[in-house]
Amino acid sequence: MPIEMPKESLITIQKRTLSADFMMPQMELAASHYSIGYLISGDRRIITPHQQVDFHPGDMTVMSPMIYHRTFPLSRAPYVNYLIKISAELAEEFAREIDPKIWQDVFEPISLSFHPDDSKKAQELIADMLEVYEEKADYSMILLKGMLYRLIILMWEKHIKNGSQRFRATLSNEIMEVMYFVEQNYSDDIRLNNAAEIAGFSEGHLSRQFSAQVGIPFSEYLVNVRLRHVKEQLLHTALPISEIAFRTGFTNADYLSACSHRHEGMTPTAFRKGSVR
Repeated sequence: MPIEMPKESLITIQKRTLSADFMMPQMELAASHYSIGYLISGDRRIITPHQQVDFHPGDMTVMSPMIYHRTFPLSRAPYVNYLIKISAELAEEFAREIDPKIWQDVFEPISLSFHPDDSKKAQELIADMLEVYEEKADYSMILLKGMLYRLIILMWEKHIKNGSQRFRATLSNEIMEVMYFVEQNYSDDIRLNNAAEIAGFSEGHLSRQFSAQVGIPFSEYLVNVRLRHVKEQLLHTALPISEIAFRTGFTNADYLSACSHRHEGMTPTAFRKGSVR
C-alpha cells in the first residue's frame, strides 16, 4: 500500500529516482490522499481495474483515493518523477474556495499531457514547490497552498487528455495478476497453461475470462506486450532483429516479422528505418 501522508500534513512533495525496471509489486491504493506525479524520465503504464494508460516524460499522473492501480515500465530509461500528495482536507478547501468541477476535471483522466511549453511551466512550478517544502519555514504551507492552486488551474486549463484503453469489464484480481505476470516474464516461453496456473483457473476458464474482461484474447495481449518491448529495443539499441526476437519471447526473427506486420502494419526492419531521423 502507498505510504500515507502524516495525519497533520496538508501536502507533501518529493523527487524520486527509481530503477528503470521498477514495478509496483501489487495493486495498491491510497486510502485518504490524492496524488499528482510529474514524469521527468522514463516511460510507464498504469493499469487500474477499469483502464490502462501510458505516460511519458512531461506527462502528469493524477490519482484519487481508493483507486486500485499498478505501474509498469515501458522503456529502459531511469524512472524519475516528482510526487505530490494532497490531503482530502486540502482538496475540500480547493473545492470550496475555487470550484469543485475544476478539481473533478483534473483528477478524472489519470494521466494528462501538455504542450511542451506548458509542461515546462508545470515542472518549474513543482520544482519551486519542492524547494519551499524542504525549507520547512513557518509560512511554507501558506505558500504551498497558493502554489498548488496555481498548479491545479494550470493543469485544468492546459492539459490534453491522454488516450486510454478502457477494458470491456472491470478486471478481476486474477486477470490483473496474469497481466502482471506477462509484464514480468514476456521474454520467456509463456503458454496459456502458465497464465492459468497464476490465476488459479482452468485454461478454458482463463481464456473466456480474459477475453470477456480485457476485450482481446490472452494470446493477442501477450503478442502486444512483446511487440511493445520490440519497438523499444528497435528505437534504443542497434541489436540485430534476431537478437531482439530472442530477448522479447519470439521464437525467431521470421515469426517476429510476421507478428509485427500483422499487428503493426510493418516489419521490425521497416519500423527501425522509419524511426531514424
